Amino acid sequence: MALKRPKGPEGTLVVLEHTSRILKNNPLGDPHVRKLGVWLPPQYEDGSSMRGVRGSGRRFPVLYDLVGFTGSGLAHANWRPFADNVPERVARLIHDKKMGPAIVVFPDCFTALGGNQYINSSAIGNYADYLTREIIPFVDREFRTLGSREHRGCFGKSSGGYGAIVHGMKYAQYWGAIADHSGDSYFDFVYWHDWPNTLDELTKFRKVKRKSGKFDALRESRRKGLDDGLDDGRVRRFLDHVWGKEKLSHAEGHAIMNICMAATYDADRHAPLGFHLPFNLETGELIEKRWKRWLDHDPIHLVDRYKGHLKTLRGIYIDCGWRDQYHIHYGTRILSMRLSLAGIAHTYEEFDDNHSDIDYRMDVSLPFLYRALRP
Repeated sequence: MALKRPKGPEGTLVVLEHTSRILKNNPLGDPHVRKLGVWLPPQYEDGSSMRGVRGSGRRFPVLYDLVGFTGSGLAHANWRPFADNVPERVARLIHDKKMGPAIVVFPDCFTALGGNQYINSSAIGNYADYLTREIIPFVDREFRTLGSREHRGCFGKSSGGYGAIVHGMKYAQYWGAIADHSGDSYFDFVYWHDWPNTLDELTKFRKVKRKSGKFDALRESRRKGLDDGLDDGRVRRFLDHVWGKEKLSHAEGHAIMNICMAATYDADRHAPLGFHLPFNLETGELIEKRWKRWLDHDPIHLVDRYKGHLKTLRGIYIDCGWRDQYHIHYGTRILSMRLSLAGIAHTYEEFDDNHSDIDYRMDVSLPFLYRALRP
C-alpha cells in the first residue's frame, strides 16, 4: 500500500469521440461511436496546440493500453485509492527518469459479451481492424506522434496481454514492441477447468427443466446440434438474463467470459448466435473439432507460424505471477520456452503474486517499452 502523493506535472488526459465504420452494424449491436482516451505527457505542452500534428512541436512514441476482460480503456484513467492509475503511473515513471515521455492511448473495446480478445470475429466484431486500421491512423492524425511502427507499442494484462502478444504475431507491421502481462495462453489449462461450472450455469436456462428420476443420457446427448457445439436456446436465454440485470454473480461472470471466448475463437455466421461451443451442453464431452478451433488461436501454437513477424519486433516483454489462479503461468512458461526455441529475443519474468491487482508490474513493462521504442 502506498500513499497517493503525485510527483511533478501530471500530464493531460484528452477524451475524444471516434465514429467507427468498422464497428458499425457489428453482430452484437454494440455502439460504433466510442470514447477514446489519450494521455499526453507534460512535455507535450510546448506552445503548440495540445491537439493536432501541425507545427514543429516535438513528437512522441505511443503506447496503446489493451485492458482486460470486462474493462474499458478509460477505466484505466479512473482514480484509484492507494495506487496509481495508468496516467499517474506513467507521469511518475517519467518524473523519476525511469522512462522518457510517451503518449498513452486508451481504446474502448468493450462488448455485450464483456469484452473481446482484440482479434477479428464475425460473432463479435472486427476489433483488430478497429485498432489497427482506424484508431492508430486517427491518433496519428490528431496528435504529435512518432507515426511509424518502430515507435508504437501495445501492452495489456489478461485478455489485454493476449491481445498484445497476438498483435505482435499477426499485426507486427503496426507495432514495434509489446508487453504481455499474464496473457491467456495454454488454453488446455486456462479455460478448460472452468467449463464444467459454465455448463452448470447454462443448465439453469435449459428449456425443459430437470426432474428427479430416470434420465436418458444417450438420447439427450444426441439432440440436434449438441454434438457440434450449437446452442439449443439456453445460451440465448442466459444472455438475455444477464443483459437484463446490473450485478452478475461470480458464476455468471465466468460463464459469459467463456461464451465470449467461444464467440471469439469459434465464430460461424451460420450457427445459432454466430458461434459454436467446445463442449456438449448435456454430457460435457469435449467436441474435438470445435476445441481445435480454439487451439488455433492459442499463442503457444502460433510461435512457429509467426516467428518471422516476432523477430522484427524491437522488444517483447512477458510476465506472470507464479500463483496465478487461472494457471496462466504455465502457459507463459511454455510461450517463453517456444520463443527461445525459435530464436526470438524476449524478456520473461515471474513474480510472487496471482492474477489480480498487478498493475504495479507496469513499473517494469512501461520503461521496457519506452527503451525499445524511443527515437
